Amino acid sequence: MSPNGRTLHGPARVPLAHQERIGSHHHLEHQLVCPSRGVLEVATPLGVWAVPPHRAVWVPAGVVHAHLAYGPTELRALSFAPADNPLRLDRPTVLAVTPLLREVVACLTDDTELTGDARQRRNLERVALDQLRRVEPLGVCLPSPADPRLRDIARILRDDPADGRTLSELGAAVGAAPRTLSRLFRAETGMSFPQWRTQLRLHHALTLLASGGSVTSVAVACGYSGPSAFIQSFRHAFGTTPGSYAGSWAGAIPAR
Repeated sequence: MSPNGRTLHGPARVPLAHQERIGSHHHLEHQLVCPSRGVLEVATPLGVWAVPPHRAVWVPAGVVHAHLAYGPTELRALSFAPADNPLRLDRPTVLAVTPLLREVVACLTDDTELTGDARQRRNLERVALDQLRRVEPLGVCLPSPADPRLRDIARILRDDPADGRTLSELGAAVGAAPRTLSRLFRAETGMSFPQWRTQLRLHHALTLLASGGSVTSVAVACGYSGPSAFIQSFRHAFGTTPGSYAGSWAGAIPAR
């Protein structure tokens, strides 16, 4: 029990190989999931989140989710009692992780770092809870549409994010008018179709970069006209270039 009465327990550190999956499951507790390397895809019925090392995802208690690793990945997770939700979030959310929180996660999830030192662990748990009240939620979810026609379009574009067909052309493939599809995309995902497709391409870019892809090859695979357009889109979404982004992952959470 932490000094302020909140319970934090169940730290985990799980190495995952490239493309290794953790199947659908749920927890009775809230979880904070932070990959220390690689990119971790977190999928739920509501949508998909791509989480690199300098991000984390908050998974509320009871939410069914699955994980998929891109690149050699190490999943680190902290658990929170069901009654404790310092973020007051009821759906999975990607968070901007502070350097201090990264260090605390690394220490709390290390098998040997705090062995036999309950007092130090309680102190770090209190720091983690305090930091979680300060982090910034990020709107980087890729919503999963429910309408079968939208699901078909989503499947087509997930299979080939470089597919450049217009909504009219995709509508012809799934048997729906573009105006209907446009309305449905806004109603079911909260985004226009171009916004949703951009989000899809950026998520795919994260996974390809984690797998060692070059900026040029990733730009082509994600349907951008060239590296410059990709870099501009990536910088607008994440505040940095894809090259700098990928280069920062190795040291995002120190190896211990």
